[in-house]
Amino acid sequence: MRRHSCFVFLFCGIFLPGILGFPQTNTSIDCDSLLPNYEAEPQTSAPPYIIAVSFDNFEPGNEVQVTLEALGDAGFKGFNLQAREIDGDVPVGTFKITDPNTKGLECHNMTNSAVSHANSDVKQKVTTTWIAPHDVRELQFIATVVQNLENFWVGIQSKTLTPTHSESVNATGKSKRKVCFSV
Repeated sequence: MRRHSCFVFLFCGIFLPGILGFPQTNTSIDCDSLLPNYEAEPQTSAPPYIIAVSFDNFEPGNEVQVTLEALGDAGFKGFNLQAREIDGDVPVGTFKITDPNTKGLECHNMTNSAVSHANSDVKQKVTTTWIAPHDVRELQFIATVVQNLENFWVGIQSKTLTPTHSESVNATGKSKRKVCFSV
């Protein structure tokens, strides 16, 4: 009888959450495609989420505060947030993990190059700090946000951020800008 009770307890603990439709806690989002690891189609409606940034411009090493926030009472359980150059497809820079609802991800062999959910609790807002790398052009923060297993939005974008050192630079790190003197 004791063996039977253990089996029933184990069965209920493992399979009952999935049968009842409870959200998966191990949902992950691909670093490249930004698609969740389950079979569903992304929403095509306007996302009920925004990405806000603390600065419009940055220099290498600057820290930019980035906030992913639900509009109204939408809430979200999962997300993947990255900085990418305009028309780029790989993350740039790194994140400092400061919010207990977030964790850093390693994309393209770069530690903390993306930030994701640390749990499946419903969140209204998460804030993180992004550190700007050297030699990067204009960029945007881009996110996938998972409201629940049926509703998620891919490719949510922040406004464009511009490096303040946007002059053309050669391999020695010196400006290629020509200086003309009148005689």
